[in-house]
Amino acid sequence: MKRRKFIKRAAMAGSAFYIVPSHVLGGKHVPPSDTLYMAGFGVGGRGGGVVGELHQTGKVKFVAFCDVDDRSAAGTYKKFDKTAKYKDFRKVYDAHLKEIDAVMVATPDHNHATIAIPFMRAKKHAYVEKPLTHNIMEARLMSKVAAENGIVTQMGNQGSSSDGIRTAQEWIDAGVIGKVNRVDCWTNRPVWPQGMKSELPGQPVPAELDWDQWLGPAAMRPYNDAYLPFKWRGWWDFGTGALGDMGCHIMETPFKALGLGYPYEAEASCTTVWSGDFVEANYASACPPSSVVRLKFKNDTHGDVSLNWYDGGIMPDIPEQLQKGETIGDTGGGSIFYGERGILVTDTYSANPRILKHYKDSVGDFPKETLQRVKKGHADNFVNGCLNGTETSSPFSYAGKLTEAVLMGNLAIRAYQMKELKNGKSPGDWEPYNYPGRKKLLWDGERMEVTNFKEANDWVKGEYRDGWKLS
Repeated sequence: MKRRKFIKRAAMAGSAFYIVPSHVLGGKHVPPSDTLYMAGFGVGGRGGGVVGELHQTGKVKFVAFCDVDDRSAAGTYKKFDKTAKYKDFRKVYDAHLKEIDAVMVATPDHNHATIAIPFMRAKKHAYVEKPLTHNIMEARLMSKVAAENGIVTQMGNQGSSSDGIRTAQEWIDAGVIGKVNRVDCWTNRPVWPQGMKSELPGQPVPAELDWDQWLGPAAMRPYNDAYLPFKWRGWWDFGTGALGDMGCHIMETPFKALGLGYPYEAEASCTTVWSGDFVEANYASACPPSSVVRLKFKNDTHGDVSLNWYDGGIMPDIPEQLQKGETIGDTGGGSIFYGERGILVTDTYSANPRILKHYKDSVGDFPKETLQRVKKGHADNFVNGCLNGTETSSPFSYAGKLTEAVLMGNLAIRAYQMKELKNGKSPGDWEPYNYPGRKKLLWDGERMEVTNFKEANDWVKGEYRDGWKLS
């Protein structure tokens, strides 16, 4: 089935024929109330882990798996040898739509929305790995489609189901450290190659891989093993870099605890990769090896909040108040909240919230628990949402805005990298745009628009191959 025809048909299905759960209108199965029937997309690598987490709830049965690379999916396929297997997600839609209640999507970032939205429009619940989408427009659309169809959704930022984020939010809501005007976040990522040359030679496509389906909406190019597995995260056309990979885990702590929304300003600086006599590597292709991003938010409770992101080995300032034996974050990253009356620190995934000892006499009493805890983890939280109506920790109504804030930081990185071709000459004549100064982007979140640097708006909506554009 051609792509345009498939999307039209999917939209019609969502608006006219199906409601959740699928068995209500006479699907091919009548599941017991304690079973969620699912299809999984991108079931190798991290996707295989999510499949395992969902299966371990004891409440999920997988009807179909879809992965474009048999090598990556081999482990999952072996464990679930009787589950139907596909390389083209559209065939799952055709063959199993009436048999499933929900989908799990853990493909590379650039295919998240492409795969999830047709099923969501057919009123299937959706669990999608972080970041929710590849660009800001897709995040906005995913949130809209979820709301319009009344489905249960969850983004795969597991820390949002942890006790740590709830403890941090309770302390901040209770004013334990007072108003917060600055948060520093960082990660040890990337742990994959970044800052590569833009053009790679073609290689033979492995027999186990459907390269066309892997590319999905991305522009056609020759296969090269520098793109996968896992290394796709360092290429703008497929991934979202270190910030996209870990921002939804680490920035989630201040985003939820402080009740942040759209940033109004973003700027960045990043590593410059030199090749010969000119700046080579990063034009519209590869994420930089390291970056610093500064986002600013307006907040009714805390006023202006600066959120600073560091990756690639660059670290934030060590608080002067740090005492012997205290740490900031863990080996993977963390967050530091600077409040009027104290400093709060958390590790990666919102773990281990703590107040620096320097402030122990001034922070006052710690509040009792007020927020409901998630007993059995993020996957179980989603499954219970689908089966019982339990509120999920990271529904797309929230996860979409968090993802937009993360991707706004990437717009600032790309604006810093941007170069323009001088007189239409060879790549050796690329010149840095406005280099070496940073470009501060002003963001109108409601209108989804960079107001002072129009070129950056091309990245807000992304580019799609013919036949793959979302609507």
